[in-house]
Amino acid sequence: MAPKPISSPVPVAWYPSLAVLMLSVGLLVTASFFIYEATSSRRNRSLSKEIATGAVASVFLGFGSLFLLLATGVYV
Repeated sequence: MAPKPISSPVPVAWYPSLAVLMLSVGLLVTASFFIYEATSSRRNRSLSKEIATGAVASVFLGFGSLFLLLATGVYV
């Protein structure tokens, strides 16, 4: 029994589209985080909202960067 090769669950043709989509969403969430920080006063800020927004932005930017590197051929 020969082992099956590891294959991607996402088709290779989708890498550029996923990179653009995820990086765009990540940058939008990051921008909303900065706008929230700049426009709210210290008394009205919520630590849980800041952590949640930062985590969502981090996940989207991380996966977007991964798909960008895969689409450009850095990771083959």
